[in-house]
Amino acid sequence: MNKAERISLHQLEQNFEEIEPALTNRQAIEEANRCLYCYDAPCIKACPTDIDIPSFIKKIASGNLKGSAKTIMTANPVGASCSRVCPTEELCEGACVLNHSTSPILIGNLQRYATDWAISNEAILFKAGKKTGKKVAIIGGGPAGLSAARELAILGHSVTIFEAKEKAGGMDTYGIVSFRLPQSISYWEIQQVKNLDVEIRTNTAVGTDIAPKAILDNYDAVVLAIGMSEVPKLGIDGEELDGVYDAISFVEATKTGTLTKDLIGKKVAVIGAGNTAIDAATCSVRLGAEDVKIIYRRSIDEMTAYDFEYEFAIHDNVDFQWLTAPVRIISDGQGRVSAIECIKMILSEPGDDGRRNPLPLQGSEFTLEIDAVIRAIGQSRYISLLEEFGVEQRGGVVKLIPDSYKTTCDKVYACGDVTFGKGQGEAMVVSAAQQGKLTAYEVHKSLAGEVTATA
Repeated sequence: MNKAERISLHQLEQNFEEIEPALTNRQAIEEANRCLYCYDAPCIKACPTDIDIPSFIKKIASGNLKGSAKTIMTANPVGASCSRVCPTEELCEGACVLNHSTSPILIGNLQRYATDWAISNEAILFKAGKKTGKKVAIIGGGPAGLSAARELAILGHSVTIFEAKEKAGGMDTYGIVSFRLPQSISYWEIQQVKNLDVEIRTNTAVGTDIAPKAILDNYDAVVLAIGMSEVPKLGIDGEELDGVYDAISFVEATKTGTLTKDLIGKKVAVIGAGNTAIDAATCSVRLGAEDVKIIYRRSIDEMTAYDFEYEFAIHDNVDFQWLTAPVRIISDGQGRVSAIECIKMILSEPGDDGRRNPLPLQGSEFTLEIDAVIRAIGQSRYISLLEEFGVEQRGGVVKLIPDSYKTTCDKVYACGDVTFGKGQGEAMVVSAAQQGKLTAYEVHKSLAGEVTATA
């Protein structure tokens, strides 16, 4: 009996259970009581959604867990997810004054403690506002779309989310590995939005199932929160072979109950070194892969993955091949991957954007025996859909009016990943949530002006 035959799918499922243990009641109280409750707290300034961190921690210390959860979720409509996936070391915890003496407050863990209480106790935290008679369409049900919808509903507007997938939640539901973020957490946040009479039309792809013009004609405002699309091709020979995956679909498969034993004992190469590449690599380990390599054409200094993600991959024995680029994927003669040919790279002098471009080192080609290849080189954009809405964009990145979330198209706004391009900030779940909130306030201000003008 080989290794694949000995390992059951149930065992693989266990590999995807949440790895970070929750704080016990005692641990949470002790940690909350360590907080200095700073006036003008630097942790608040470091939080993209401006959560009143000392306030929610003090509520934990006093036993007011519902109040704590409401403080968190008021500022961040996806605060339960963010408690698990935010790079807290670089944000709130990184700004904690206790870094200079002992150790920072475990803000992310305390945030999870409070929101987990709200989830397990089915707490109702918000209610819809008095109806204004205005209708808003939101295209995309990810963190940015859900945040915008939540705020607009509280402000009294009738909101409809159009979501192409079977479930809303975007990356929180489908794109972040289960051992970091279980789907149940995302589902609870979605339900919090539904409870405000927000209609979520799933399995409805705008541009296919409903025309953008129909939405523009029937809603007072439209928010584009469409995120990004699939992983692009590498542009090398052999990508059509069996055993080549794109990282987004690969991670999604592990979250939707379609785990397989195909990678048990196999060798996997992941192309790219962002957070999604790390997710694909660590998923491969949990699917039983024997040898997992990340192949990246630049150096560790240019890697876009968070430091804690990199350390996590190292802990999982993922091997990093720096300054290495794939040249072609080699077949076993029966339509499956058997190897990948690579070439070593050198970095040029920095260009106008400050980045050093990788250049191939001639004569340095080598081959690695590989059973599967996972593309994780970023995501493409929904350019044609943006064109149908008539908004100005560049390479799928929406152009916004300065100091605004309004596009160049009348009554159309945009937020989240669709607005992120080079030099426009970092695309994080927490950033998308904040943009969704701010977009909602801008839409509300515009619609409230219309109500006043016609009264």
